[in-house]
Amino acid sequence: MSFTVAVVGGTGRLGQVIRRVVESMPEATLLASLGSGDPIETALAADVVVDATHPAASPAIVERVIASGRRALIGTSGWSEERITGLRRHVAEHPGTGAVVIPNFSLGAALASGFAAIAARYFDSAEVIEVHHAGKVDSPSGTAVRTAEMMAAARHDLGPFASPHTDQRARGQQVASIPIHSLRMAGVVARQDVVFGGAGETLTIAHDTVSTAAYEAGIRVALERAARTTDEVVVGLDAVLGLGWIVSRAPDATAADEGPDGAG
Repeated sequence: MSFTVAVVGGTGRLGQVIRRVVESMPEATLLASLGSGDPIETALAADVVVDATHPAASPAIVERVIASGRRALIGTSGWSEERITGLRRHVAEHPGTGAVVIPNFSLGAALASGFAAIAARYFDSAEVIEVHHAGKVDSPSGTAVRTAEMMAAARHDLGPFASPHTDQRARGQQVASIPIHSLRMAGVVARQDVVFGGAGETLTIAHDTVSTAAYEAGIRVALERAARTTDEVVVGLDAVLGLGWIVSRAPDATAADEGPDGAG
């Protein structure tokens, strides 16, 4: 199946990687690459419009894409549960459209989040530490939020994690009863550690992104899925890869970010 692609935010870090992937796919043709501030009309001629812009600009761009009868692949931060609920309604109002929302295009990150969801049923204490480069504009990362949501969903019948002293600001931001600690600094691309505590032991599930090359395989499969997604909203690379056996109770919502920095 051949399809055309337009990338909005194509000059950014993630956008450049997406363009490179599209150009390497025999079945895909790059129709347009726009800056986040460019008029979107040219992009709306493509079969799949990729949004790799900025949290403030993303909702309006995606709304235009769906209203124009196209499919959207969303790799920008800020796609919370509330936003995705609205996106589902918007897609339902425009038959033949669809959207794929990816918190992180890294295959390893998707698997690590799935492994954390498995471990969540065996430990009552867990916290997340996520580290990104200083240019990342949001915190906590969409990947960390997605991971926390998946962990909470996996143990929905067991109750929330034990998280003492959450009234103290240094304890991080709670998502689904799990404290998330965000670091922004030079010298890193992206790293996430999910730390579980139990009687006499700890378990750490860690994932490191050392190069944007880590996103290429995930971008490729996400583009292929977006090109054939109709009348639905697909959330998470785990869903695209068919990892439901790992995270069968995971929510279809995330404050997504593969973001303008591509780091999840």
